[in-house]
Amino acid sequence: MRKKIKTTEAIFPMPVLMIATYNEDGSVDVMNAAWGTMLERDQVILNLTETHKTVKNIKQRKAFTVSIADAKHAAVADYFGVVSANNTPNKFEKSGLTAIKSQTVDAPIIKEFPICMECKFIEYQDGEYGCGVIGKVINVTADEAVMTGDKVDISKVEAIAFDPYTHGYYKVTERVGEAFKDGLKLKK
Repeated sequence: MRKKIKTTEAIFPMPVLMIATYNEDGSVDVMNAAWGTMLERDQVILNLTETHKTVKNIKQRKAFTVSIADAKHAAVADYFGVVSANNTPNKFEKSGLTAIKSQTVDAPIIKEFPICMECKFIEYQDGEYGCGVIGKVINVTADEAVMTGDKVDISKVEAIAFDPYTHGYYKVTERVGEAFKDGLKLKK
C-alpha cells in the first residue's frame, strides 16, 4: 500500500552545490544551493532568486563557480546556506576556507571542495516558469586526492546530498550498479 505524503520542494536526493562569486569589492561570496543540475553537457542551471547576493554578483561579474560539497565540509556547507551575504558580508572569512582565483572566469574556486565547475553566465530567467541562473561550464577541476588515474572516484569525493523530506545531509559513496550496462541484461 502507498501512503500520501506532503509535497516538498524537491526530488530526493538533491545535490549540495556551493556557488561562489566575487562581491563588488573583490571579496568572496559563497552560497549553498540544492536546486541545481546540468542543463546540457556543458551548461548548469541553478534555481536561484534575485534576492540572493550571489545572483547579483553573477549578473555583475558574468561568472561563478559551482563546487560539490563533501562530507568533510558538511557543517561549513550548511553555514553557507543558513547565513545570507546580504546580512553577513564577511561570511566567507568566518568559514575558515580558502579561495583561489579561477584562471578561466572571474570567480573564486574554493580549495577545500573536491570538484569545481568554472562557469560563464549565460542568462537569468525570471518569468512565471523561469529557472534562474544558466551558465556555460568553461572548465572543471578536481583535487587529485579524489581521483584514480585521470578519473574522479566518487567514493573518494564523499559528496553530500540534501534530503528535503527530513532536512538531512547524506554521504554519497557506494556504487550500486553500472549505468548504461546493467539494464541491458533485461533486453535479452
